[in-house]
Parts: sequence; structure tokens; C-alpha cells
Amino acid sequence: MDLRIFTEPQQGADYDTLLTVARATEELGFDAFFRSDHYLSMGSADGLPGPTDAWITLAGLARETKRIRLGTLMTAGTFRLPGVLAIQVAQVDRMSGGRVELGLGAGWFEEEHKAYGIPFPKEKFGRLEEQLAIVTGLWETEVGKTFTHEGEFYRLTDSPALPKPLQDKIPVLIGGHGATRTPRLAARYADEFNIPFASLEDSEKQFGRVRAAAEAVGRPADDLVYSNALVVCVGRDDAEVARRAAAIGRDVDELKANGLAGSPAEVVDKLGRYAAIGSSRVYLQVLDLDDLDHLELISAQVQSQLGR
Repeated sequence: MDLRIFTEPQQGADYDTLLTVARATEELGFDAFFRSDHYLSMGSADGLPGPTDAWITLAGLARETKRIRLGTLMTAGTFRLPGVLAIQVAQVDRMSGGRVELGLGAGWFEEEHKAYGIPFPKEKFGRLEEQLAIVTGLWETEVGKTFTHEGEFYRLTDSPALPKPLQDKIPVLIGGHGATRTPRLAARYADEFNIPFASLEDSEKQFGRVRAAAEAVGRPADDLVYSNALVVCVGRDDAEVARRAAAIGRDVDELKANGLAGSPAEVVDKLGRYAAIGSSRVYLQVLDLDDLDHLELISAQVQSQLGR
């Protein structure tokens, strides 16, 4: 199972902090560094010193890391025009030497749109479907040919569809809990399906829906990677688990029920149960970005037991 580090910088982290965590991610042998795409903090966090832009951050990290994959869970479709997003992601892919992945979602947090003057359209899912068609279509268009899209929400006419990513195909991640439209979109466009903050039971049901949707369009279900995103809180003993839970404002029992919490052995056991239902990759949501010892513990006593 691949373990990836997943950060939420809108809660309060500047670029230097993210760079430190990304370098630790690389040095400690994790597979990738991912970040959210938000402009407003949530809950009681003050968000200081203020938001960082996801793709500007990843562009910087692309030049300052060597091995780890870099991406978003999830880029908000409401934040960027799809043609511009295709350019941005392709450029960062080239800057990284071909290590970028794009998680793309509809966008959901209305308050951050109000706070920064970003339109928050009522019909977001239809827009997301067109965005996926445009971004992937631009990348797939042969050099020397043009791309045109006539849709309900977006129109592109004779685009040169440049620049191209360095990778032959940038992995596209689609995720969520929707029972019908989300699996259908994943079956058509996704290389990976991710379900965030879901129980074993709900994950298994959703993976099953995506597998069925893939087979319905003639695509092998195993053609997709199936993954989870779960908050992580690991300690060498109960006191350390409690300390880390308190630092992120969470209850230990709640974290054990809904995330990956407890001793390394407990977390390895729970990861094994996710693997048994078909999850081959887990994004560890790390909420205290100053606690690098946490990452070291996970690397030494959790990741080391997963057969990577």
C-alpha cells in the first residue's frame, strides 16, 4: 500500500512550512505530497498567516523536490477556468520532471468564494464534467492539431492545446461520496478514485459503485486505483496519541472510529482492513504540520510494515 502525505494549508501554513513537510515526505520514503485547494480556514483555526495557492505551491515544490509525486485533493473547479488549469498543471508537470497528479472536484465551500469574490455557480457538477472533458482533451490533442469544445458552460475554439505535460498522461483523480454521477465521471475520466473520510463499509460500497460504472462503459474495473483519505494520529503510547489528538482539537475515540489513530500496530491493522476492500493507497491527512516527529514515527513503524 502506498502512503501519501495530505496537508490542509488553509488551516494555517506558509510556503516554508509546506516545503519543510514536503522535504520530510521525500526523505522519509512516502510516495507523495498532496495538498487541499482552499482559500479560507475552517472551524476554529485562525488560518494565519493566510492562504497559499495550491498550484503556485506545487510549482515551487516541483523545483525543490526530486522524487515524490505532487498533487491536489481536490482542485476546486470553481477557482479556475479549465483551459487555464490545463496550462498550469502541464507547466508544473514539466517543472517537476513529470511527477504531477490532478485531483479535480466541483468545489463546495461557499464561504471562501464570498470571501475572495469568486463566483459560486448553482450548477457545479455539470461544469465539472465539462472541465474534465476540456482539461483531458487539451492534453490529449496531438501537437499541430487544435481542440474545440462547444458546451453549455465553456466554449473553446481552435485552441492549440499547448503546452503538453511531460508525462504521456497526467493521472486524474476524482472522488466523493455521490452514488450515481460521481462513479460515472470516475469511470469515464479518472485514473484513480478517492473517497475521503469514509468508513470501511462506506468505502467498500463506493468502490463497488465505481467498479460497476467502469464495467458498464467497457472499462476493466481494475484499470483504476482505489484510494482513501483519512486523518492520521499515531503515538508510541496512549499519552502520545492523546497529546497529538489534543493538538489538532480532536477526540481520541472519535479519531479511532473515523480515522487512523492509535499505536503503530493499531494503524497498521486498520490499513490492512482498508487494503482488504480494495484500497491500495491512503492519503494521510496530517493536521499538525509542525510535528515532524509524527511523520518520522509513521515512516519507521507504520510504513515499514506495509511491504513497500
